[in-house]
Amino acid sequence: MGWIFVASLVIALALVHRPLGDYMHRVYTATRHTVVERFLYRLLGVQPDTEQRWGVYARGVLAFSIISLLVLYGLQRLQDKIFLSLGFAPVPDHIAWNTAVSFVTNTNWQAYSGESTMGHLVQMSGLAVQNFVSAAVGMAVAIALVRGFARRGSDTLGNFWVDLVRGTIRILLPLAFVGALVLVAGGSVQNFVGPHEITALTGGTHNLTGGPVASQEVIKELGTNGGGFYNTNSAHPFENATSWTNWFEIFLILLIPFALPRTFGKLVGQPRQGYAILAVMGIIALTSITLTNVFELGGDATVPQAVGAAMEGKDVRFGVANSATFAAATTLTSTGAVNSFHDSYTPFGGMMTLFNMMLGEVAPGGVGTGLYGMLVLAVITVFVAGLMVGRTPEYLGKKIGSREIKLASMYFLVTPILVLVGTAVAMGNEAGLAAMLNTGPHGFSEILYAFTSASNNNGSAFGGVTVNTPWYDVALGLCMLLGRFLPIIFVLALAGSLARQKPVPESAGTLPTHRPQFVGMVVGVTIILVALTFLPALALGPLAEGLLS
Repeated sequence: MGWIFVASLVIALALVHRPLGDYMHRVYTATRHTVVERFLYRLLGVQPDTEQRWGVYARGVLAFSIISLLVLYGLQRLQDKIFLSLGFAPVPDHIAWNTAVSFVTNTNWQAYSGESTMGHLVQMSGLAVQNFVSAAVGMAVAIALVRGFARRGSDTLGNFWVDLVRGTIRILLPLAFVGALVLVAGGSVQNFVGPHEITALTGGTHNLTGGPVASQEVIKELGTNGGGFYNTNSAHPFENATSWTNWFEIFLILLIPFALPRTFGKLVGQPRQGYAILAVMGIIALTSITLTNVFELGGDATVPQAVGAAMEGKDVRFGVANSATFAAATTLTSTGAVNSFHDSYTPFGGMMTLFNMMLGEVAPGGVGTGLYGMLVLAVITVFVAGLMVGRTPEYLGKKIGSREIKLASMYFLVTPILVLVGTAVAMGNEAGLAAMLNTGPHGFSEILYAFTSASNNNGSAFGGVTVNTPWYDVALGLCMLLGRFLPIIFVLALAGSLARQKPVPESAGTLPTHRPQFVGMVVGVTIILVALTFLPALALGPLAEGLLS
């Protein structure tokens, strides 16, 4: 049944790949603005028909994100003075900082219990809004990079504000509306009830605050971020009621990222290039899902072997296979939603969730971030191939020179530096070590997972480590901030450099980038780069634990 579950997901995603990808292509190439969009442009003081150079586009991304961060931080700190606070006190400064950075960077790491910390207004006007717009920012950056490949001798990449508004209103909102109805039909709660009403309904003290659960759940999955209303996330029956809602949530997680390669192919005028990128994503994703299932179903650890199944930390509604598939999907994307406790996975099963994030979450990755991450890896691949045959590398008719490969290399190096340095600092100071609840390789894996999740803007947690401390809130907040915006700056600079180039005619020495050979090369380069970078750290954590168990 687990394999039927996976096969049905593949079929469903294949059916929507083309229509959704074509629709998103029409969204980002449309010449007319809707009435709502024109109102928003006037409100923002934006001239929607004016194109921007990469530097202006990047400043728009940063300005919007900084303002969003300040507003969200302020909402949390002033919570007791605003409407619908439910009587909650202001969120402590270090938690408010960590949460504001987390949701603005599309990470949605939560170091607190959402239902007992924040009122309705903060949840709806702060967190839920960022579920939409932070995902739309990632999509906008991806489209800007694709325009860099598609344009010839141009100084502009489009208009950030137009891309942001269209991605939110024309793509994320409609899908979220339909998805919320499906989840409500499946049993997810959609209400507007406070703690006193729930206490009356349950006949006793209860810490659940109710609230707009179903809509926030579907926004969470579509925006591929794991900020749940309840701290148990998609393991909570109010958010993920049945096995088929579990299937639907995984489908939502993968929906947009797997459709964006089609949009890419249409925008560059070569749909087969989109299929090549899709093939790379699909091969890595299916391999990861298969291995995660094999490791969890095999139960290669002492306790699972004794009881016959690795069910610790998993919900009986979903079982081992469907939990493992969810775990692989959520870490292959920048989702962070969980329906099981990753800390309780077998050593090698837990290693797969780590490895998925270390890949850079490119298979298929987050909304937008997965596509531009994969395109950067494609640029690195053609550069490596060019070195092997002794000619200037090209991709989609654009030369990959020293400037382009430097930007691609800096993009790739950001997150490994943040992950490894952050883990080393945590393991080398008392504040970091004091939060560990486990020792040995497993304790190290928990710290490594926390910094991997934060730096890659994933948001899921291995568990077993108390991260709700001032030191971890600040350290992980910095990793989320740098892990989000440094790569975006490098991607937009790369897009600007590519857009200025005029196309290079294909020759006998041009590497075909739409054939299985190139697909295999990108897969190989991706895995080798990650293995060379993170293998020593993995050897100290899950690999050592697996060999000892």
